[in-house]
Amino acid sequence: MNDGTNPPRGRIDVHHHVVPPQYAAFLARRGLSEAGGRAIPKWTLDDALSLMDLVGVATAMLSVSAPGTTPARDRTEAAPIARDVNDFVASLVADRPDRFGLFATVPMPDVEAATHEAVRALDHLNADGVILLANAAGTYLGSPEQVELFAELEARSAVAFVHPAVLPGPEVTGIPPFAADFLLDTTRAAYLLVRNGVLTRYPHIRFILSHAGGFVPYAAHRLAVSLAADSHVSTLDILEQFRSFYFDTALSSSPAALPSLLAFARPERILFGSDWPFVPAAGVQYFANGLDTYALSPEARTAIHSGNAAALFPRLAVTPTRVPVASTPDRLVHGRQRATARAIFRLVQPN
Repeated sequence: MNDGTNPPRGRIDVHHHVVPPQYAAFLARRGLSEAGGRAIPKWTLDDALSLMDLVGVATAMLSVSAPGTTPARDRTEAAPIARDVNDFVASLVADRPDRFGLFATVPMPDVEAATHEAVRALDHLNADGVILLANAAGTYLGSPEQVELFAELEARSAVAFVHPAVLPGPEVTGIPPFAADFLLDTTRAAYLLVRNGVLTRYPHIRFILSHAGGFVPYAAHRLAVSLAADSHVSTLDILEQFRSFYFDTALSSSPAALPSLLAFARPERILFGSDWPFVPAAGVQYFANGLDTYALSPEARTAIHSGNAAALFPRLAVTPTRVPVASTPDRLVHGRQRATARAIFRLVQPN
């Protein structure tokens, strides 16, 4: 078991956000300074690389977080924003394909426009996948009208990264959406993807659920019993559908959450995630330390850190990236930061 002093080198981070300048300007025009109860963070390429080096991330799959393009007035504004941010991130990936990948933004809930942009990004920008909000302006992923989009993703065996958004309905005073509502939002989307037969009709789409799937691993049997009572599918078959999802570890590598995730998910479908920069560096280190110090076999640890993602994204397996060796001053700074994060993590654990 790693004591957390030296993080694994070569992690692949599938939950890593980017705030392109044109996207920040779009949100500002719409009067938005926060998302999900968190301030929109400032993003720079240097800051991203610095964080990646700090926690041992070799390659980060970049995605635009909630609210995506949903604040747009209409499709004439949403589609160009999606295109612009995808072109921006694609240029970053073209410059550093060893360090970055692209989960393309699509302007949901407009299925026609979203399908068009998904095809463009996957076929012409060589995107590694798409990001789909669990709900886009109240329309949930898995709704029957989304067949056109799913058909194109299926034809390309695409990766679809499912990220939560603010729940449709009034917020509860004192509970920021990212703290609790986001977990429910992801769970709702997963439930509908199973209930509406999306996973069985489109078996080649690889869906990644954010934040260890929300409540899915913990509540899977409860969800499956409910679905079985409402269908002609057995509880066991429904559980296997839920287990077919991929799950990232963002904000979820704690002694309380990891046992549930590891007990439920297929071992080859657990992926490292950080949720930076919406989760600041200290938070990323806190949860990364939870994973690094958890009792796992060396093989299981390597699979979560990089092996499972390399299998999902074959281009990364062909030329695996190693985190550059930092200068001596940077190593000393990073060492102090990791030691502090490790101490805090141990301090707050029960017993």
